[in-house]
Amino acid sequence: MAWVYILIAGLLEIVWAYFMKQSDGFTRLWPSVATLAFMVASFTLLSMGMKSLPMGTAYVVWTGIGAVGAFVVGVVLLGETLSLWRVAAALLVVAGLVIFRLAPGGSGH
Repeated sequence: MAWVYILIAGLLEIVWAYFMKQSDGFTRLWPSVATLAFMVASFTLLSMGMKSLPMGTAYVVWTGIGAVGAFVVGVVLLGETLSLWRVAAALLVVAGLVIFRLAPGGSGH
Protein backbone atom coordinates (compact mmCIF):
# COMPACT_ATOMS: atom_id res chain seq x y z
CA MET A 1 0.00 0.00 0.00
CA ALA A 2 2.96 2.31 0.64
CA TRP A 3 3.77 2.43 -3.08
CA VAL A 4 0.18 3.44 -3.85
CA TYR A 5 0.50 6.30 -1.34
CA ILE A 6 3.75 7.44 -2.95
CA LEU A 7 2.29 7.23 -6.46
CA ILE A 8 -0.79 9.26 -5.54
CA ALA A 9 1.33 11.72 -3.55
CA GLY A 10 3.54 12.22 -6.62
CA LEU A 11 0.52 12.79 -8.84
CA LEU A 12 -0.83 15.32 -6.36
CA GLU A 13 2.55 17.06 -6.43
CA ILE A 14 2.00 17.63 -10.16
CA VAL A 15 -1.44 19.08 -9.43
CA TRP A 16 -0.20 21.48 -6.77
CA ALA A 17 2.67 22.60 -8.97
CA TYR A 18 0.19 23.40 -11.73
CA PHE A 19 -2.04 25.38 -9.39
CA MET A 20 1.00 27.17 -7.96
CA LYS A 21 1.77 28.38 -11.48
CA GLN A 22 -1.86 29.45 -11.89
CA SER A 23 -1.75 31.31 -8.56
CA ASP A 24 0.59 33.91 -10.11
CA GLY A 25 2.86 34.08 -7.09
CA PHE A 26 -0.02 33.47 -4.68
CA THR A 27 -1.80 36.61 -5.86
CA ARG A 28 -4.92 34.73 -7.07
CA LEU A 29 -7.10 33.32 -4.29
CA TRP A 30 -8.57 30.06 -5.62
CA PRO A 31 -5.46 28.72 -7.33
CA SER A 32 -3.56 29.57 -4.12
CA VAL A 33 -6.12 27.68 -2.01
CA ALA A 34 -5.96 24.72 -4.40
CA THR A 35 -2.15 24.76 -4.23
CA LEU A 36 -2.18 24.53 -0.45
CA ALA A 37 -4.92 21.87 -0.34
CA PHE A 38 -3.19 19.59 -2.85
CA MET A 39 0.15 20.24 -1.16
CA VAL A 40 -1.20 19.10 2.21
CA ALA A 41 -2.77 16.01 0.61
CA SER A 42 0.48 15.18 -1.20
CA PHE A 43 2.62 15.57 1.94
CA THR A 44 0.15 13.52 3.97
CA LEU A 45 0.30 10.61 1.54
CA LEU A 46 4.08 10.92 1.31
CA SER A 47 4.32 10.65 5.10
CA MET A 48 2.03 7.60 5.06
CA GLY A 49 4.25 5.93 2.45
CA MET A 50 7.34 6.71 4.50
CA LYS A 51 5.99 4.65 7.38
CA SER A 52 7.10 1.47 5.63
CA LEU A 53 9.45 2.60 2.85
CA PRO A 54 12.96 3.97 3.28
CA MET A 55 12.87 7.76 3.43
CA GLY A 56 15.33 8.20 0.57
CA THR A 57 13.41 5.87 -1.73
CA ALA A 58 10.03 7.40 -0.97
CA TYR A 59 11.27 10.96 -1.35
CA VAL A 60 13.20 10.33 -4.57
CA VAL A 61 10.24 8.59 -6.21
CA TRP A 62 7.81 11.30 -5.02
CA THR A 63 9.95 14.15 -6.33
CA GLY A 64 10.71 12.29 -9.56
CA ILE A 65 7.04 11.73 -10.32
CA GLY A 66 6.38 15.38 -9.56
CA ALA A 67 9.29 16.66 -11.63
CA VAL A 68 8.58 14.61 -14.73
CA GLY A 69 4.84 15.12 -14.40
CA ALA A 70 5.24 18.89 -14.03
CA PHE A 71 7.44 18.88 -17.13
CA VAL A 72 4.75 17.05 -19.12
CA VAL A 73 1.96 19.31 -17.82
CA GLY A 74 4.06 22.36 -18.62
CA VAL A 75 4.54 21.24 -22.21
CA VAL A 76 1.02 19.92 -22.79
CA LEU A 77 -1.10 22.48 -20.92
CA LEU A 78 1.09 25.55 -20.61
CA GLY A 79 2.85 25.54 -23.97
CA GLU A 80 6.34 25.29 -22.51
CA THR A 81 9.22 24.45 -24.84
CA LEU A 82 9.67 20.85 -25.89
CA SER A 83 13.18 20.06 -27.01
CA LEU A 84 15.28 16.96 -27.41
CA TRP A 85 17.44 18.00 -24.46
CA ARG A 86 14.47 18.49 -22.14
CA VAL A 87 12.96 15.14 -23.16
CA ALA A 88 16.34 13.45 -22.64
CA ALA A 89 16.62 14.99 -19.18
CA ALA A 90 13.11 13.81 -18.24
CA LEU A 91 13.92 10.31 -19.50
CA LEU A 92 17.07 10.27 -17.37
CA VAL A 93 14.97 11.12 -14.33
CA VAL A 94 12.58 8.27 -15.16
CA ALA A 95 15.51 5.88 -15.65
CA GLY A 96 16.89 6.98 -12.29
CA LEU A 97 13.54 6.30 -10.63
CA VAL A 98 13.38 2.81 -12.09
CA ILE A 99 16.92 2.02 -10.98
CA PHE A 100 16.26 3.45 -7.52
CA ARG A 101 13.11 1.34 -7.20
CA LEU A 102 14.87 -1.86 -8.28
CA ALA A 103 18.06 -1.32 -6.30
CA PRO A 104 18.71 -3.46 -3.24
CA GLY A 105 17.28 -1.67 -0.22
CA GLY A 106 14.78 0.24 -2.35
CA SER A 107 11.87 -1.87 -1.06
CA GLY A 108 10.95 -2.79 -4.60
CA HIS A 109 10.73 -6.51 -3.86
